[in-house]
Amino acid sequence: MKNNRIGLKLGLVISGLFLVVLLFLGVAVDRMFTSFYYANMRTETEELASHFSVMAESSEGDTGGMMGTFAEFSGVGIYNVHRDGNVMMHSGVQAPGCLSFIRTSDVNAIFLGKKVSYLYEDPAGGRYFVSGEPVVKEGKVVSALYIMASTERMDQSLAGVRKLLILSGIGAFLLALGSTWIIAQFLSRPLLQMQKATRKIAAGELETRVDIGSKDEMGALAGAINDLAVDLQRYRDSRQEFFANISHELRTPITYLEGYANVVKERLYETEEEKDRYLDIIYMEARRIQHLVDDLFELAKMEEGKISLAPEWVDLAELTEQAVEKTKLKAGDKNLELKYTVQGTPERMYTDGARMEQIMLNLLENAIRYTERGMVNVRLSFQPGVVKLAVEDTGIGIPADELPFIFERFYRVEKSRSRSHGGTGLGLSIVSKLTGLLGGKITVASRPGEGTCFELYFELESEPREGRL
Repeated sequence: MKNNRIGLKLGLVISGLFLVVLLFLGVAVDRMFTSFYYANMRTETEELASHFSVMAESSEGDTGGMMGTFAEFSGVGIYNVHRDGNVMMHSGVQAPGCLSFIRTSDVNAIFLGKKVSYLYEDPAGGRYFVSGEPVVKEGKVVSALYIMASTERMDQSLAGVRKLLILSGIGAFLLALGSTWIIAQFLSRPLLQMQKATRKIAAGELETRVDIGSKDEMGALAGAINDLAVDLQRYRDSRQEFFANISHELRTPITYLEGYANVVKERLYETEEEKDRYLDIIYMEARRIQHLVDDLFELAKMEEGKISLAPEWVDLAELTEQAVEKTKLKAGDKNLELKYTVQGTPERMYTDGARMEQIMLNLLENAIRYTERGMVNVRLSFQPGVVKLAVEDTGIGIPADELPFIFERFYRVEKSRSRSHGGTGLGLSIVSKLTGLLGGKITVASRPGEGTCFELYFELESEPREGRL
């Protein structure tokens, strides 16, 4: 896959980590084998030194010849050293170069009854293990016995182990490199798909979806991108519908205003009553435009957080009754029954009365608009610490899949209804935002063909809390 920078970076990181692990593991294994071989050879050399020192302490027979035979058989060199450092006897393998391995400090230590053991490298580069022990006769140290064993075979064995480690490490690294490349491609492929999808979405192709069905973080991210695309698509469609509705809503009153204003200007009326009727139409259409502009302005202020509230102690029962009275005429024009009931003991509420009435009027007008027959029922219920306002109608209802979006700005349920029922689709968005600003919450339940019920909940407090409104 071209330009797979994510896969390349991921592969490099994983490969680098694996290489570091291999290096540390290789060094650790090498140290382990080296320590094992060195410890084993040191033990063997010290055991030989102890054995030959016992032979040297024996006065029976030709111990020197026997020691030489054993030394040649064991492949080591034996040096019997006097206190002054002079070699009294030598047999077996002889190290090239001088006898610099015999150090005065070690000789003195041996004649004090101590044992010495160390690694020695001669001028020619040969390496030996040297072990020295005292030779005691009649309770007195008479000489120092040195055993020198070459490390050549041990070094060859270690070289073989190191070669095997290197080859194994290279093989493991190549295998890991291939596995890492496959894993990096597998992990980065969904990211590249999401990158392409987001670029298409940014270019306006909002129908684009990411097809990743895993249930891990990748799947969650893909789901979030798809949800974002759905939200953007719905926002775009609802915005386009909104502007279409606004254009329609503005065009109609403007056409009336232009036509009737021209009639009045050209004096094309016959009587003063006809003139007054035309002026009334002009006034109503002007109010219609003003109402539409006010809704847009209110929504813009609420979304920017610039709306001002004027809280006061309000009689909710009286306020609700006033809202019902203001909408009775509209309900009567459609032969709808408008009922209002109060349950519980009415209490006063500290809130913005004008905004609360605006919420009630929007809900009532919305219920009347989408109800052709039947009734609109308004219930105000006072409970301890809580008041509930319910506006229920027997209208056309709202489909279940549309309910989560009805409070969004620009959203219209069943777009064709805007022509037959009017409205701009801003009322419920304003209701939702005002309810939140006043500290309440709103729920909705609806069935197509049976009606809709909006319920608002507000807390009742004996004293206003600071910062509440």
